[in-house]
Amino acid sequence: MSDTLMKKLAKPMLFAAAFIWGSSFFIMKDTLDSLPVQYLLAIRFTVGAVLLALLCGKKWRSFTPDYLWRGAVIGAFLYTAYSVQTYGLARTTPSKNAFLTAVYCVIVPFLYWLVSRVRPDKYNIISAVLCVTGVGLVSLTGDLTVNTGDALTLLCAVFYASHIVAVAKVSPNKDIYLLTVFQFAFAALYAWTGGICFETFPAAALSRSETLLPLAYLSVMATTVALLFQNVGQVWSDPASASVILSLESVFGVLCSVLFAGDEVNVRMLAGFALIFIAVVCSETKFSFLRPSGK
Repeated sequence: MSDTLMKKLAKPMLFAAAFIWGSSFFIMKDTLDSLPVQYLLAIRFTVGAVLLALLCGKKWRSFTPDYLWRGAVIGAFLYTAYSVQTYGLARTTPSKNAFLTAVYCVIVPFLYWLVSRVRPDKYNIISAVLCVTGVGLVSLTGDLTVNTGDALTLLCAVFYASHIVAVAKVSPNKDIYLLTVFQFAFAALYAWTGGICFETFPAAALSRSETLLPLAYLSVMATTVALLFQNVGQVWSDPASASVILSLESVFGVLCSVLFAGDEVNVRMLAGFALIFIAVVCSETKFSFLRPSGK
């Protein structure tokens, strides 16, 4: 595909990834009742690596050995972020987990500044603050105390931010599809190692259809498709804008709960939607349409 077309597709891919992840929160919470964290992640990333490897086809001709260390690095950040988030989800509510994870959109511009000396502009800062405030209004319920699950989720936000920056650093001049294969493969390797060392293999659970169907969705859509869209979308977007768009997963999570679980939408949630919409517009346009032409 041409560079122009990829730039046009980048933002829709990021939005699609956010929607898929948002739709997976309640599925993930239920699946954790049957599968331990490490084996759940191991299966997800293994399926993702195999499916994407088969889809790459002729792209394998461009393989060079440095894909291995690049995949190992971003795979480590991805595995750590997913592990910490999943352990956090098991110990807190999906709403809190979604909100606290979204803190990474505030961290990204500053972390990217640290490694690349690219200073975030005022619009990046404003959009990040607005976005986190909006996500809080939409997702946070109950009291604001920080329990173990909340603390783990905050830590996972740091690793998600690191993953976004790492992808931006190691992906230039590399085929992002091949790179994602090795990212998945190394993340799967780390998870299988963790499962073998610390958990019991859930053979009985994997024989039940009520476990396999949600696992298939998590493996194919929430892992393979969504992460591929994220990686490809990031290549053709700046990290700060990508992080704001991807943070919409918590909003989509609430919307899916409203549509499929009968949750009610209140004034506070509507205010959150409005703030997040403004944040995305700020990040993507820097409000250029409000300024006179040429200024």
